[in-house]
Amino acid sequence: MSSADYSEAARKFARLLEIMAHLRAPDGCPWDRRQTFDSIKPYLLEETYEVLDAIDRRAWPELAEELGDLMLQAVFFAQMASEEGLFTIADSLDAIAEKLIRRHPHVFAEAQAETPEDVKRRWDQIKLEEKQAAGRARAGWLEGIPRAQPALMEAQQLTAKAAAVGFDWQQAGQVLEKLAEELRELDEACRRGVQEEIKEEIGDLLFVLVNLARLLKVDAEQALRETNVKFRSRFSYLEKKLSEQGRSLDDATLEEMDNFWNEAKKDEAKKQE
Repeated sequence: MSSADYSEAARKFARLLEIMAHLRAPDGCPWDRRQTFDSIKPYLLEETYEVLDAIDRRAWPELAEELGDLMLQAVFFAQMASEEGLFTIADSLDAIAEKLIRRHPHVFAEAQAETPEDVKRRWDQIKLEEKQAAGRARAGWLEGIPRAQPALMEAQQLTAKAAAVGFDWQQAGQVLEKLAEELRELDEACRRGVQEEIKEEIGDLLFVLVNLARLLKVDAEQALRETNVKFRSRFSYLEKKLSEQGRSLDDATLEEMDNFWNEAKKDEAKKQE
């Protein structure tokens, strides 16, 4: 970006701040004025997922808009904090700028980091030192991992953190053996028909799968998101084919739906050739 681009971005960000302050003012919007830190948390999650969806679909114009919506959430939180005398958006911007410089000594200082793995190790070490200096170091090794996030992401972070101190499988084959064991235990629970046991075994199975994904350097959350997109596409294909015949999903047999599903798979394969 050129200096002119930076200036334009700064001007437009300042305008967003002014608009948000106006919305929260006594003569502003009744809905915006009524919101609290807790009431807008769901919108933060919603906008985050909409950003991820736009990225998955490579919908770049939509992504530009969704990123704006996501930035609004940060500005909204900061405006409420400012009104209560807690902090301002400037404090947040200072905090992230200083953090980026502090945690990249290989860029902004004399430290060395040759690989992404070196950078990640240094980042984690600096982060721990910061928390210790601020008296915020947590007692447990896993305590810094947020609980309020998608379960697959949490599981991947938990296992990665445990692996950092050597609590890990050495190779994917060992995880596959554990996966087979968990499948057997799930089968046994299903035979007993005890719902709580079944739920527990399903959880164990998912956790092992996340471990396998991590060892194979696959983001489990993203992998499932991509599979969800694929499922949507194939299901829409069979729905469209039935519609072309003047029929609905309720009219189709499972065999017919399977046939259209397989057609969709073949169509995908042709497009990838």
